[in-house]
Amino acid sequence: MYENEIYSDSNTGKYTTYQTDGNFYTGNAAPGSAGAAGPAAEGKKKKKGVFGKFMLSLSLGLVFGLFAGAGFYAVQLGADRLMPQESRNEISSENGTQTPASGNAISNVSQVTYVSDDISDVVEEVMPAMVSIVNTSTRTGSFWGYTYTESVPSAGSGIIVEERDNELLIVTNNHVVAGADSLEVTFIDGSAAQASIKGLDAEMDLAVIAVAVDSLSAETRNAITTATLGDSDSLKLGMPVIAIGNALGIGQSVTNGIVSALDREVTSEDGTKGTFIQTNAAINGGNSGGALLTITGEVIGINSGKIKEYGVEGMGYAIPISKASPIIADLMERRTRTEKVAEEEKGYMGISPQEVSAQMEQIYGIPQGVYVVSVEEGSPAEAAGMKNKDVIVKFDGQRISSYADLQEALEYYKTGDTVTVTVKRAVNGEYESYDLELTLGVRTAE
Repeated sequence: MYENEIYSDSNTGKYTTYQTDGNFYTGNAAPGSAGAAGPAAEGKKKKKGVFGKFMLSLSLGLVFGLFAGAGFYAVQLGADRLMPQESRNEISSENGTQTPASGNAISNVSQVTYVSDDISDVVEEVMPAMVSIVNTSTRTGSFWGYTYTESVPSAGSGIIVEERDNELLIVTNNHVVAGADSLEVTFIDGSAAQASIKGLDAEMDLAVIAVAVDSLSAETRNAITTATLGDSDSLKLGMPVIAIGNALGIGQSVTNGIVSALDREVTSEDGTKGTFIQTNAAINGGNSGGALLTITGEVIGINSGKIKEYGVEGMGYAIPISKASPIIADLMERRTRTEKVAEEEKGYMGISPQEVSAQMEQIYGIPQGVYVVSVEEGSPAEAAGMKNKDVIVKFDGQRISSYADLQEALEYYKTGDTVTVTVKRAVNGEYESYDLELTLGVRTAE
């Protein structure tokens, strides 16, 4: 049998061919005809099946890609329409510049600005401007007929706001430093220094104390910084805030919350009324004088206290910085009083005083301060031009709203010191201000 030799079967009418691959092929048609079977014909069928499958896969892929692209574009367009304009402007492109999220520009987005619950970076930045304050005062009492004197420490907080004339100026509450025999300030690096009172304002419960820069080590000077004062008038309800202070006197602690209320009028235990920022950031004993901050680290309030009543939680108060700033600026201009004078050296004015309470001010229209019932003949007050029924409202630039304020101020002035005393005097039914130059005299024996 030879290759490609054709045999015909007369019974079946089929043709048989022996090919070069050693196989027999049988078909109804003669080799070479349209119906002939063989390797070439089957090869064509195989090739045609693979090509068809490839074309089908390609078509399905194109259709899927088309629908996927249309879906992505629809989602993108919908997000662009629903996103507020201010949010669009916060979307940044890969090169760090702001790119409005309109059209297909969103495809380049790699970063979105948002508010994070992590405030550690802000705290780390502002903490060097926070200090702890320990006020040590003397208290006298009696027990079973025996009189005793003891030193009583109390804790508070402060904020470094400026350095000038070799002094580090620190803002705090008046009640944190009032009546102090000594003030100790502790900084972020743990070092401590003695501080002196520069100015007090009992009515606003504000004070500025000073630390001599020369008393600080180089390491401490490098570790501390000054705080940035913000704008409390721009606050809105619900804005996040951070409170930092020497809570319970055991060191600086951090709490956070929101602005719960604005312009909240609160009456203190001594009857003084004030307008505060209310927050649910925890404020406890020792936090007084510390900072209430925005999430960008700006001081927008000075922590003052909390409501201490059974069943009341989450109601802390801070003095708005926009109202406090003018008073702070005034207090920083005062003369620093480094220490109280000895009892025998204290100067005197020569008046019979009476305190004008807030209630008396409201009922009788008398300015709040110290009412001069009478002026002693030949006294420093008479020599300065003070008259009966005058109301002392300032002493050497320090606001006087009570007799306790006047006594506190006189603790630092000795015989021979000249001070400016501001009085309110009734003239034709209206109170006018007068500044009197008064030189303190020697206290006479009673």
